[in-house]
Amino acid sequence: MKTYKIALIKGDGIGPEIIDEAVKVLDAVSSCFEFDFSYDEALMGGCAYDITGDPLPAETIKKALASDAVLFGAIGGEKWDDLPREKRPESGLLRFRKELGVYANLRPAVVYDELVNASSLKPEVVRGVDLMVVRELIGGIYFGEPKGRDENKGWNTMVYTRQEIERIAHNAFQIAMERSKRVCSIDKANVLDVSQLWREVVEEVAKEYPEVELSHMYVDNAAMQLIRDPKQFDVMLTGNIFGDILSDEASMLSGSIGLLPSASVGAKIGVYEPIHGSAPDIAGQGIANPIATIASASMMLRYALGEIAAADKIDDAIKRALSEGYRTKDLAQYDAKEICSTSEMGSIIANYAAKCKH
Repeated sequence: MKTYKIALIKGDGIGPEIIDEAVKVLDAVSSCFEFDFSYDEALMGGCAYDITGDPLPAETIKKALASDAVLFGAIGGEKWDDLPREKRPESGLLRFRKELGVYANLRPAVVYDELVNASSLKPEVVRGVDLMVVRELIGGIYFGEPKGRDENKGWNTMVYTRQEIERIAHNAFQIAMERSKRVCSIDKANVLDVSQLWREVVEEVAKEYPEVELSHMYVDNAAMQLIRDPKQFDVMLTGNIFGDILSDEASMLSGSIGLLPSASVGAKIGVYEPIHGSAPDIAGQGIANPIATIASASMMLRYALGEIAAADKIDDAIKRALSEGYRTKDLAQYDAKEICSTSEMGSIIANYAAKCKH
């Protein structure tokens, strides 16, 4: 039997609770297929700082790179907000992404039919939404030099190289080939020199994918269009800061940030995590929605391990749980037949995923 080695980084707040449910579902679905998992826990975030004095211990990077994939919960919380910036959990996460070289952040936004009324937008606007934001993750303004501040001024630099743009563009076009073959590249080329280069390079890469339709959109218009007509998008390709903002906006089309997963992939390893934060205000109460983390585990099976059938089973199990009216507290007002705890929702999805007829 094949055994996949998975680095588990549970993190802070609700991180341990939601990771435990994802592991439950992974173990359930693996029972139907000829593979197994070996888990290796590692520290990152505020919990790592509390134990080691570093939000990203060197041992965590070593464990991650020695694994087939990383399943990650969430980090941070008010407890650590007053630390020096380099000691804060978020700084550890940025360093983690850079060390692992995970340059492509894949964030799907899917509206489940059962939860179409959960969105703040009209059902006719969001029903059928299924898009993918492909965000460059380790370049742009978050990493550009020079940066700094004094008493009266702060400055950051948005930098992209041709090579950085080319590799993220290839990711977007390859994903589009498996979807509806449409890429919309988001930039601010009417104002920013870096965006002018971005647009030129994306157009060059597009020539290698003649089946894919390429369009361009300024980021301010894209933010509006995501609300006006989200179904016009298939794959949205963009840089780090624009992708950070647009993917969170897209997540709310579904009605809850607790529903949507993400993958951060590179040449060496992939990190799979929910897009939401650590939610320390509800930690330990058993009310966190584990679906985004479980769906992230499905993305791990699909993109890192090539276990497509197992990923499909998890996705189907999530849809079945929702279609039968199981809801966590964040979705309680939307056609709920039974309100579930974090653990109960994980168990329901695991039970469906463990049914071995496939």
